[in-house]
Amino acid sequence: MKNYLWIFAITFFTLLSCSSDEDDVQNIDQILDIYIKDPSGNDLLHPTKDGSYTVISMNDNLSDVDIAPVNFSRKMIIDSTYYLQYVSGAKRQLVDDNGAGDKMYKSQIILSLTKKISSTQMDTPIVDTLNVFYRMTPSAFEVSKVYYNSELKFTKGSNEPNVVTIIK
Repeated sequence: MKNYLWIFAITFFTLLSCSSDEDDVQNIDQILDIYIKDPSGNDLLHPTKDGSYTVISMNDNLSDVDIAPVNFSRKMIIDSTYYLQYVSGAKRQLVDDNGAGDKMYKSQIILSLTKKISSTQMDTPIVDTLNVFYRMTPSAFEVSKVYYNSELKFTKGSNEPNVVTIIK
């Protein structure tokens, strides 16, 4: 009887060790980097420079409440070029569901930009709309397309970062 118990235990642990450690993991790729430049390619997001958008806010347009700020951060790369980084926070609205696990979501963000004219003067805020579409599959949740004021500015390619450049 003890032999059967040992054989059962060895068989059980052998089968247990053969199980896969590779669970299905969904890759999440939703960080969006937004650069705003003038037609000459000059950065318009410098936080203290005259002629740049120094006061910036983002508001969720699909939120259940009127004022729903969306978190973002202003970041700088090595050459002193600034960009806005949006990770998440705006409500996602289901746009399409094919029933096979693939879904399309949309976030709509109102972007308010105020340009610094001089050390004492600010321009009237410009209000723009940013539509971010996300594709969700069993293996990935990622930014798919980005529209800025109804103009397509980004379409996701294979293994490329989510970088949008706006010319103002």
